[in-house]
Amino acid sequence: MMEWKGNMTTMKCISIDLDGTLLNSQHEISVENEKALNELKEAGHCLILNTGRAYADVIKLKAVQNMEIPIFCINGSVLYSEMREMLYEATLTMSTYKKIFTILKELGVGILVYTNYGGFPSTLPPLHGKTKQELDTLFQEFDYEEILRKDDVKIYKLIALVHPDQLERINEVKAALAGKFEISIASSFPNNVEITSNEAHKGKAILRYQKMMDLSFEEIIAFGDGGNDLAQFEVATTSVAMGNAPVYVQQKADLITKTNDEDGFAYAVREQLQLLNSGEQTPVLKK
Repeated sequence: MMEWKGNMTTMKCISIDLDGTLLNSQHEISVENEKALNELKEAGHCLILNTGRAYADVIKLKAVQNMEIPIFCINGSVLYSEMREMLYEATLTMSTYKKIFTILKELGVGILVYTNYGGFPSTLPPLHGKTKQELDTLFQEFDYEEILRKDDVKIYKLIALVHPDQLERINEVKAALAGKFEISIASSFPNNVEITSNEAHKGKAILRYQKMMDLSFEEIIAFGDGGNDLAQFEVATTSVAMGNAPVYVQQKADLITKTNDEDGFAYAVREQLQLLNSGEQTPVLKK
C-alpha cells in the first residue's frame, strides 16, 4: 500500500513486459492477468507496462484501453503517463541511424525502423505468422528513403530481423555494431536485435519516471521473458522471469513463475510474491 513520506509518495513499482510475459501466445491479456492488474492498481501499487512495442501496438489491447497506467514504449525510448501524455523520448541521431542502417543493409537482414510517424515497413507485432517469402518481399520492396523525406522525423529504434532458422546471423549483427556507436542493443526475441539510443533502457526508464513524478519506490518488481528485460532486472529489487523465458534470462532472475500461457504473471503476484494477500510475505527466491 502507499505511504506518505513528507511530500513524497512511497509505493511498490511493478514493471511488466508485454510480449511473452503479460500477453499469452495469442497476444492477449488473459482474464486472470487482467484481474490481477486491476487488483494491484486498486491496492495502490504503481503499475508500468514496459515494452519494446510502439505505443500504437500497445493501445490496441482492449485491457490496456480500459486502464489508466503508464506505458513505456520501444525499450524505454518513449514514456507516456497514465493519462497518455508523452513525458520523455530518446532518439537516435540521423547520422547514427544512417550509419547503422548501411551496416544492416550490407548484412542483408530485415530492417524495421520505429519513428514518430510509426514503424516502417511495419512494427514487429503484425509480422508474427508471416511466411519467409512474405517477409523477404516486404523488406526488399520497401523504399526506406521514404522515411527520410518525412518532416521532422525522429528515429526511436531499428530492429534487425532474421528468419528463425538463421539465428547465427544475430551474432554477426551484434559483432558488426559492437563498440562503434553510443547505443543500447538488446533482443526481444532470439531472431532479432533491437537498437536504440543508449538513453533508451527499460531499467533507466523506471528510475527516470520515479524522479519525474516525484515518487519513491520502496520496491521495484520487474516481470519479463526476453533479453531486453535484463535492463529492468538490473534496477529491480525482485526480478521475475517467465517459465517460457530462455535459460539465460531465467538465470538472471530472482524468481521464475509459470509460462505466459499459464497466467504466469497472475500466479507470481498471488502465489509467489503474495502481493494481493492481506499478510504480505517475502518471496521465496530460486537461488
